[in-house]
Amino acid sequence: MKRILNRFLSVIAGISLLISCAPDEFFLGSVDVKPSDLVPGIAFKIEPDAQNPNIIHLRSLMDKKYTPLWDHPQGRSQSADVTLKIPFPGIYSVKFGVQTRGGVVYGEPATFSVQSFYAPFVQDEMWEMLSGGVDQEKTWYLDLDENGLSRHFLGPLYFYGTDNGWLGDCMKEGGDCWNWNPDFKGNSWLMNTADFGSMTFDLKGGAHVKVEHKTISSRGTETGTYMLDTENKTMRITDASPLHDSGRDKVVIDWGNIKILSLTKDHMQLAVLRDPVLSGEGACLLVYNYISKEFKENWTPGVEVEPEPPYMGNANEDLTTSTTTTKKWILSTETPYNWTNLAGEFLNPWSTAQDYQNTGWAPYNINTIKNISLTLSKTGAKEGNYIFTDGSGKPIAGVYSVDDKNNLHFDKAISFTIADWVSLSTTSEKTLRVIRSEVDASGNMVGIWLGARDAVKDEYLAYHFLPSGASSADPLAAWRAALVGKTFVPDTNWFVDWVEFPPTFKGGWTSSSTFGNDFTSNGWVWDEKVKSVAESASLTFRTDGDEIKVDVKQKKDGLDYTASGTVKIDPDKNILTISVPLVDYAGTAANWLPTTNTKSISGSKNDWYFVSHGGSNLSNIDSEGIWLGVISNSIASGDTKDEVLIFHFIKK
Repeated sequence: MKRILNRFLSVIAGISLLISCAPDEFFLGSVDVKPSDLVPGIAFKIEPDAQNPNIIHLRSLMDKKYTPLWDHPQGRSQSADVTLKIPFPGIYSVKFGVQTRGGVVYGEPATFSVQSFYAPFVQDEMWEMLSGGVDQEKTWYLDLDENGLSRHFLGPLYFYGTDNGWLGDCMKEGGDCWNWNPDFKGNSWLMNTADFGSMTFDLKGGAHVKVEHKTISSRGTETGTYMLDTENKTMRITDASPLHDSGRDKVVIDWGNIKILSLTKDHMQLAVLRDPVLSGEGACLLVYNYISKEFKENWTPGVEVEPEPPYMGNANEDLTTSTTTTKKWILSTETPYNWTNLAGEFLNPWSTAQDYQNTGWAPYNINTIKNISLTLSKTGAKEGNYIFTDGSGKPIAGVYSVDDKNNLHFDKAISFTIADWVSLSTTSEKTLRVIRSEVDASGNMVGIWLGARDAVKDEYLAYHFLPSGASSADPLAAWRAALVGKTFVPDTNWFVDWVEFPPTFKGGWTSSSTFGNDFTSNGWVWDEKVKSVAESASLTFRTDGDEIKVDVKQKKDGLDYTASGTVKIDPDKNILTISVPLVDYAGTAANWLPTTNTKSISGSKNDWYFVSHGGSNLSNIDSEGIWLGVISNSIASGDTKDEVLIFHFIKK
């Protein structure tokens, strides 16, 4: 319980930190613009397009020192020039304001009219996915019913940073970007279960919306209009609010100002801004999750497949070795235990003994931890003998077997104290499961986590074991053999990826076919100019006496460029300290890619992580290449997440 409470408090603290890092409020001096100054023709213009009267141009006439603020039929904007694409005839309202020394000042609403229907503006698939298309209607439900069932999403409500947008992407570099997607099963405090009602969008002679709020009597059934901005992925609803829970009805100032985070034929996510004053919890996007009526009515429960831990090896061989058949493992004194979810992801960010003591609740006792070990002797393909040594030095011996799920079945129940209330215990079935393994840059097994699944919660209490004894071989020999005398070039098919912080480097979303000649899908990081620079670049590793050196070559401004530097290797941390910057993509869409580790958490901007990604390691570098990583986002640097950007180089 104490552990759960602290994890919950950590989430709240994280959100509070994000809030506390928001820019200071504007200094409020005297107001130098009055509402009466903000009138059409003097402060701003509303002009129909000369070629298409369904296109309306909004143009600020104010001095550039004022930030323009528009509240228009398709949402809100802060640009000096805004273009609206209005498909339906009608009278529409625009409210124009500016940010002044004294705060925000708005003028009176101004109106304009559109005389005709322009079909091409509603031919974008977003209109059809939302409403069913012209002359059609479509009904949506919040993805939570009175029985507490969510059919597609983890729950009915997610939380995002104020600068997140379409598909959850961060829309502002260094902005307030983060997310928390709670599952309702484990977070039923989010809202009461209920039949919340329905929300119907149509395109019948206009864009209309009808929302039946069954849990908010003060709203009842609302009817209004809506407008989509398909380019910016926003929606403006007038005279109605999207379907939501009653508990948060009073924490949003403008329910009609909506960001669309996702929209498909069957699923939709609409985000509104939680007001920090009204909520007392800080600004964030409340992201409501919806499913279509058709999806809900045709949905059938499937067989829920539990996630599996990442370990997929041969447990008996890895734990005993295939040569000596016997291996001793000692409990790590730095990270002896942790909790993981069913996918083997750690639930606490511990990497040192001090981290446990800093929590105030996670016990740590070096006197017992240093005594604990496990010796396994293989006697067959799936069985063997074991000796556990507990915290007092007492041996516990017996036989074990391994099943296809990498569970170790012991012949007796085992339980002894690690520290205070934390024990190393087998499950009621007398098992421990291999949750994950750790390998060094050469692919050698250097650590393993054995976990006991909780009898109630979907998690493991995992124990971290390290092989006893250290190799006397030169730790740099494998690095020299893998790198020296070879030239590596950027992989133009699998150019970059993003993974979690060390030591796990878990994650990644690109693949060996993400880039190549596709210059549209990821134009923000990959286009023809980026590929051209990548094709001109290379890293050549060589020796100069006892030193390892690297020659970095590429085209810069059409000219050949070469830089040579030293390479120092930390084989324990898998870090290459390279004294010169690596490939520079200036002048391309990827000009923001770093050439050094500017947000380094290791202490040097010249440090590059050697990352075993996609099955690569030092032993297969000739075929799988090398991944070199730098910190791209760091909470410690003021970012909203921890993330490593990794570059893929393959042997030439």
